[in-house]
Amino acid sequence: MIFRTTPLGGCWVIETERIEDSRGFFARSYCREEFERHGLDTDVAQCNVSFTRVRGTLRGMHFQLPPHEEAKLVRCTNGALYDVVIDLRLGSPTFMKHFAIELTAANRLMLFIPKGFAHGFQTLADETEVFYQMSSPYVPNSAAGIRYDDRAFGISWPLPPTIVAERDLAFLPFDPDWLQA
Repeated sequence: MIFRTTPLGGCWVIETERIEDSRGFFARSYCREEFERHGLDTDVAQCNVSFTRVRGTLRGMHFQLPPHEEAKLVRCTNGALYDVVIDLRLGSPTFMKHFAIELTAANRLMLFIPKGFAHGFQTLADETEVFYQMSSPYVPNSAAGIRYDDRAFGISWPLPPTIVAERDLAFLPFDPDWLQA
């Protein structure tokens, strides 16, 4: 695996290294030892799949409140998405900064998102599927979010939103006091 840094410390783009032959290819998508060498959370408490039918659908920006933060390893297994993370770690030099990348089934890139980040995406193709490995189980009472269009973050989404869940539209403007444990 090839680990590429992002402008947000602890957040990594990971590229699989393919071993190809006449049948196709083989590649590792996770290796505890390599993740540990890069200082990444290696716990996998659950795996999730998200399927979105319509191009332009927006999901996010979601995060878990302390003490239930979760690290994520995200990969697009069908279609394409514009994946965005926001650093919500109090005291971080990149606090409230965001990073975005296109993840597609074709490019096979993965995004490692450390604890303390909000995460969301917009689908760039119909029938987009996303696979997540999570470091902690989902705790409904700790689920929180930020509106995808919160001006405090200045995210430029590639498409006009076609579908946004009522829950995501109801998120309030960001308040750093939410992050106090």
